Amino acid sequence: MLDLRRFAALTFDCYGTLIDWEKGIAGFIAPLARAQGHDWSEAHILEVFADLEHREQERDPSALYPVILERTFLALCDRLGLRRDAEAAKAFAASISDWPPFVDTAAAMAQFHGRFVLGILSNVDEASLARSIAAIGTVPDFTVTAERVRSYKPAPAHFEAARAILAERGITVERWLHVAQSMFHDIAPARRLGIPCCWVNRRARRSGHGATPPAHVVPDYTVSSLAELAALARLQAD
Repeated sequence: MLDLRRFAALTFDCYGTLIDWEKGIAGFIAPLARAQGHDWSEAHILEVFADLEHREQERDPSALYPVILERTFLALCDRLGLRRDAEAAKAFAASISDWPPFVDTAAAMAQFHGRFVLGILSNVDEASLARSIAAIGTVPDFTVTAERVRSYKPAPAHFEAARAILAERGITVERWLHVAQSMFHDIAPARRLGIPCCWVNRRARRSGHGATPPAHVVPDYTVSSLAELAALARLQAD
């Protein structure tokens, strides 16, 4: 049983957990593919994206995320047999601003605000994350981005930076819960580092592993949505 009263800090992955990036990714690429005569399934598009994005992040961990997205888009065109289009690649990189929050994100984050120290650990750049936070509506107490640490999860730099920030506030690892959808980028490294973690099973009713590479790891806790986590917090408020 997840007892949130144990924790003083909640950190979140952003894209896939707070922001529905799969809707944004597939919503951009699928129409382009259909226009060129390819009726790829969303599951296939996301699986290819997951593989290529991770390759680009590993190859150049200091690159800003919009650059990673441009390169991933062009590599995806090669993989799927689509026409390479530099302008479309730039538009895809810019589309991160249009990726919507999940329907339960705004209310949950507003509820957590003030009760917990809130952080976001994200594989993006500062500017992109700022626009997504504006869409969510709750400003976290701190953020750690790939731009800041010059590294992409599942490498440990995000978590090490968050650990140091929380230590300055007197919050130990035992009182910190990391919340994320990606087993690969978040749950697996959190487990390796001994950070309590909660998996948000956003894809419970969908096939495939989506826009993240697969990983086989057992989280400390599991919820189906942020709404479920927020309801649990309300029950344990006293």
